Amino acid sequence: MKPSAWLRQAGQPAWIMGVLNCTPDSFSDGGQFFDVDTAVKHALSMWEAGASIIDVGGESTRPGAKLLDQAEELRRVIPVIEILVAEGCKVSIDTRHAAVMQEAVLAGACMINDVSALSFDSRSLEVAADATNHAGVDVCLMHMQGTPETMQRAPHYDDVLCEISSFFEVRVAHCLNSGISESAIVLDPGIGFGKSLEDNLTLIANIDVLKRQFNLPILLGVSRKSLIGALTDAPVHDRELETAVLGSIGIFQGVDGVRVHNVASQWKACTIAAGLLDVRK
Repeated sequence: MKPSAWLRQAGQPAWIMGVLNCTPDSFSDGGQFFDVDTAVKHALSMWEAGASIIDVGGESTRPGAKLLDQAEELRRVIPVIEILVAEGCKVSIDTRHAAVMQEAVLAGACMINDVSALSFDSRSLEVAADATNHAGVDVCLMHMQGTPETMQRAPHYDDVLCEISSFFEVRVAHCLNSGISESAIVLDPGIGFGKSLEDNLTLIANIDVLKRQFNLPILLGVSRKSLIGALTDAPVHDRELETAVLGSIGIFQGVDGVRVHNVASQWKACTIAAGLLDVRK
């Protein structure tokens, strides 16, 4: 079996997934990149700043967000994906919907990034398996307790690390049984998705547990998250330093990639953290 292309290699910085929210209501930058031209311009600037992949999403998954009509989601993301692929960018599609996954892959997306770990839509596993086997597409499985609309009402775990590990065991098994190769799978613990502040901090501080257990690429998404505001009172637009600190701690424990909004500033932190990990005894 070929190794995953998303495992960080020694001597290389952790890879960066640049966030492109083609939405009017995302928590950090909703409305800023809602039209195609603005979205493409921003994505290309992230690519030039060092992003390894651009994560295009048309449906907000912020706390309290409601389900979006799939036709509208497709209208928002497909033109952007087509242009970015034509420009030479690697693109992932951030969606819970099998039909959107399918159309995005046809438009050139090389990764499916699903906050429900391919469980929300009954067709997702089938669509993802076909995409991985026939188009070489990878999949990112994220953990979330509940749905975006309900996830932050009262999140609770007896043991957050153990429960997320068990969740990934089940979802990875479903993927393998559906024909998705292990080398195509990336895991994301879902910071901020149905977790309390303590849960989030526990996951970040102990993310090496997940790395050792699964030996799969780990993606960490902490960029501008509410846990930062809870700790520092910093407004959403002024959380880059804290994002770099949290991401670097994750990378030093073996995280392979980080999902961020400001690629230029975070690339430096990723490079330093990876360099320190490479010489760790």
